[in-house]
Amino acid sequence: MDDHKLKVFCTVAETKSFSKASEIIRLTQPAVSLQIQALEEVCGTKLFNRSGCVITLTKAGEMLYRYAKEINTLYQAAEKEIGEFTGVVKGIVSVGASSTIGNYVLPPVISEFRKKFPNVGVHLHIGNTKNVIEFLNSGNIDVGLVEGDIKKQKLVIEKLIADEMVLIMSPLHPWAKRSNISILELSKEPFILREEGSGTRQMIEKHLTRHGMSSHNIKIAFIMGSTESIKGAVEEGLGISIVSRWAAKKEIRYGTLKTATFKEEKFIRDFSLLYRKPKDSSHSLDKFLGFLKKFPFDKLLSSQR
Repeated sequence: MDDHKLKVFCTVAETKSFSKASEIIRLTQPAVSLQIQALEEVCGTKLFNRSGCVITLTKAGEMLYRYAKEINTLYQAAEKEIGEFTGVVKGIVSVGASSTIGNYVLPPVISEFRKKFPNVGVHLHIGNTKNVIEFLNSGNIDVGLVEGDIKKQKLVIEKLIADEMVLIMSPLHPWAKRSNISILELSKEPFILREEGSGTRQMIEKHLTRHGMSSHNIKIAFIMGSTESIKGAVEEGLGISIVSRWAAKKEIRYGTLKTATFKEEKFIRDFSLLYRKPKDSSHSLDKFLGFLKKFPFDKLLSSQR
């Protein structure tokens, strides 16, 4: 069904940006512009006001947007009903994920999903939790996966799996042969921390506070902008850090990092699944959600240890 131009139009209308829309729908910016121009020729009028960097809908654009949303919903409903009748599942699922989930959890899951449903494409967008929720609320992605605490949203929010945060260190570190460490001992070693605003950093600071500690009690050796850079620094013996067990699974497997849990209690956060009300879902999205909810994440993680 040729609803592509309307999807492009709605994405530009919702993001108010040709460049952002091109990233979301994976077209070049000139291609997005051509789609809009073609739609304006069909309508015989301009659909957007372009004033410098500001893009707004014209009156005609506002009218079309209302109908385009309804048309896209009807297309989804038709494809879903036909797919259920024929047994053929096809389409595109756009997934937004925060960095730990997007980089370390989803790739093997998407690979298994594509083996089962080869006619469904999965577009993965990695960003912070705030961006994922904004894209989901605006309809630019179909499903979101985020970590940590989530403020109340007009979305379906379900816990997907629990994620254990572990202490990582070089195999040559004095703690390398210990299976658990007291949180109070963290003050003795150089610590490598994520940047301000990082969800992982917020969870670490919250966990420290719960046990009478704060970031002021630890010796911050470096502040780094990614989990990959932190792992590299820890491997080089520049300090210790705390990351998701998922993020360290490859290094654990090959022995380039050692891990320990905490004596006081396990450091657990949730990976959550976010999506809009079921009436908005396509056949391909229904299958993806069902696949995620039944996926044996524990086996996947334990096989990498």
